[in-house]
Amino acid sequence: MTLDIMPQSVMAYLAAEAAKNAQALSRCFAEDGTVHDEGKDYHGRAAIQRWKEAADTKYRYVLQPISAQTEDDRTTVLARLTGDFPGSPVDLNHTFTISHDEIVSLEIRS
Repeated sequence: MTLDIMPQSVMAYLAAEAAKNAQALSRCFAEDGTVHDEGKDYHGRAAIQRWKEAADTKYRYVLQPISAQTEDDRTTVLARLTGDFPGSPVDLNHTFTISHDEIVSLEIRS
């Protein structure tokens, strides 16, 4: 799958990520959406926005999508993160579950 054929909510997430806009990124999620990252879960748009703001402050990184694959309601984006953090660069899978054109969950794993 090419990157331009991803679900609209995933494309909006990646655009908000590139812009480092935590508020816009959180709006890509369902109201009760969940993010799982670094062994922790974040529930709801407000918590997701705080998670994104903290990650941007702590790590100072750029995310570059490498590939994407969609099957049913799940889209997995392999992305390279390069920045000011131990182990940079790192390739991580971002697995999005979509329902009604909103992200209901995101798992970020190596």
